[in-house]
Amino acid sequence: MEHREFIVPAEAANQRLDRWLAETCGDLSRSQIQSLIEAGSITCEGRSVNKKDKLRPGSVLELELPDPQPIEAQPQNIPIEVVYEDDSLLVVNKPKGMVVHPAPGNPDGTLVNALLYHCAGRLSGIGGAIRPGIVHRIDKDTSGLLVVAKTDAAHQALCEQMSVHSIHRVYHAVVYGNLKEDSGYVEAPIGRDPHDRKKMAVVQTNSKYAYTGWRVLERFGKFTYIACELKTGRTHQIRVHMASIGHPLAGDPVYGPRNCIRSLNGQCLHAKELGFQHPATGQWMQFDSELPPWFRDFLNRLRKENSHGTSE
Repeated sequence: MEHREFIVPAEAANQRLDRWLAETCGDLSRSQIQSLIEAGSITCEGRSVNKKDKLRPGSVLELELPDPQPIEAQPQNIPIEVVYEDDSLLVVNKPKGMVVHPAPGNPDGTLVNALLYHCAGRLSGIGGAIRPGIVHRIDKDTSGLLVVAKTDAAHQALCEQMSVHSIHRVYHAVVYGNLKEDSGYVEAPIGRDPHDRKKMAVVQTNSKYAYTGWRVLERFGKFTYIACELKTGRTHQIRVHMASIGHPLAGDPVYGPRNCIRSLNGQCLHAKELGFQHPATGQWMQFDSELPPWFRDFLNRLRKENSHGTSE
């Protein structure tokens, strides 16, 4: 168990305890802080606290952080859309809102839990107990195609294709603004944001090479519908790259404007095309996923608004 101690500074006077601790700790979210308060793991000079308590300068807060519990994914009977399946691999169409694999805060209900049930445990073990079969990931609020390995040999072969950028991946997105050109690319390294560890950013140190090509599919004045082809697959790559050139994704609560389009329930991004060489047969496999209803509805809304000159 980790012990942390904080002396409240004068400038924190009358701030809410949970908000100040979350900002001060950096590695703990406000909801995690609140859970620790409810569990009695945070005290002020030996007394229990309330999340709404106002801070007094000079007070000593103590936090007992429990050791993390190991997570092991368990099979769950969750419906998934399987686009293709054989003895080596399967291709699934992940819905928006589903997390790919278990993690703190999302111990179950993930794609991996569903896959373990669907495949009766027959998944590659390279990803370990948390990520069996997972060759690549997409964000919780991104929908679309993923390839999953059933055997270690398939997993290794697919990872090799990833490493030499030979896997074909095209995402469709709607971004803010009117892109000046009809096509282009962003070639900029991505790493952890030095000011916010929960975000990624274009940074020159402690980063990895990243390349995103884009082309315009349709223009709506204040929004643009684009296709993005990836050479690399860094965390939040399209979201970070497009935001870095002044065109963040519509609905993105992390990299977009503060007044993001909340009706989208996250970034407007769909993994539409996926192509790779089959690890067992050598045959080129390519798949295309239809835009989900929420994406089509948003495009239709933009078309209607733009035709009346009111897109915003």
